Amino acid sequence: MADGSRNDSVAPEAVAELMFEVAQCFFRIRAFGLKEGFITDVGGAFGLIRSLALHGPLTVPQIARMRPVSRQRMQKLSDALADEGLVEFIDNPKHQRSRLVQLTAAGYDYYHQNMDRLLSLVAMFQLGSGEADIQRATQVVRCLGEGIGGMNYRGSATQVSRDCAEETLA
Repeated sequence: MADGSRNDSVAPEAVAELMFEVAQCFFRIRAFGLKEGFITDVGGAFGLIRSLALHGPLTVPQIARMRPVSRQRMQKLSDALADEGLVEFIDNPKHQRSRLVQLTAAGYDYYHQNMDRLLSLVAMFQLGSGEADIQRATQVVRCLGEGIGGMNYRGSATQVSRDCAEETLA
């Protein structure tokens, strides 16, 4: 909430339980990603490549703001992916010093091959939920992330965006 007051429409215990489940799920997803090769010793490469495939060229600071990591970490990762020929740095018409990172043809191939492989693996999951349930769960987790991202870490929260709240209630 914008003024730091409590939202009584959702029990804080329910939100805390969701946070614990998401954290536990994250570690399982990470283990799955390591086992299947989606996460490498470089760490975060597939996520960065996915961001570039979805959003187009971005600056390293823009990439870092999309994740809770430092600009320096994203610079090292971008440099490593450039060394592998998956991304390249191009001039940024909006900023002389902050170059854009964009996928190369090899980067697009890497992205599509790994997305196809991921989707074929995920298709084997038996979740017992329909697509509408999965979409709603995705939106709830997205809003949770937005709410956490809006915290000023001094006990005051900001309100999630109207779009996030309305989509979750729909």
